[in-house]
Amino acid sequence: MKREAPAVARNRDPILDVLRRHLPQTGLVLEFASGTGEHVVHFAAALPALSFQPSDPNDSARASIDDWAKTRGLANVRPALALDASAGKWPVEGVSAILCINMIHISPWAATVGLIEGAGGALPPGGVLYLYGPYHRAGIDTAPSNQAFDADLRSRNADWGLRPLEEVEVLANRHGFTAPAIVEMPANNLSVVFRKA
Repeated sequence: MKREAPAVARNRDPILDVLRRHLPQTGLVLEFASGTGEHVVHFAAALPALSFQPSDPNDSARASIDDWAKTRGLANVRPALALDASAGKWPVEGVSAILCINMIHISPWAATVGLIEGAGGALPPGGVLYLYGPYHRAGIDTAPSNQAFDADLRSRNADWGLRPLEEVEVLANRHGFTAPAIVEMPANNLSVVFRKA
């Protein structure tokens, strides 16, 4: 059942370095678009005091996530849920932080709106919303590799593509988040860390 994504081996440790600085010491971390499950089991193994709730709308992705967690023997990873970020409200309570890695550019804008709206309602004051992926940024040239990636995404689905980071920030502010911490990551990606006011 386990699936593998080559990019995970390249980005999981740089992402973990950022998460160590921003996640709470304990609590429940909800992840959207968990994909293969490789990220969540890596984070859960490194941060055993946290509980992780992975999710993905895809059946085979959820099977992969659960298989990875079972194989690694991780008691702090809950069974994967079928959650739709665009719903804006989810049946998970007591969430301290929300992670979303490489979803915003490979989904309709409605998924981002629902994710941020839902995070604003689900997280307590000081709660963390962590986003990872490539973005367009005002006043900063987009790397040629990201320009090509954006064009490829839009050719596959007109609703996909790199989002302007400023639009994501405006949306997050509207739903109770302060200005984000932005960390440059490998391969022209960004870690964007919002905190609930």
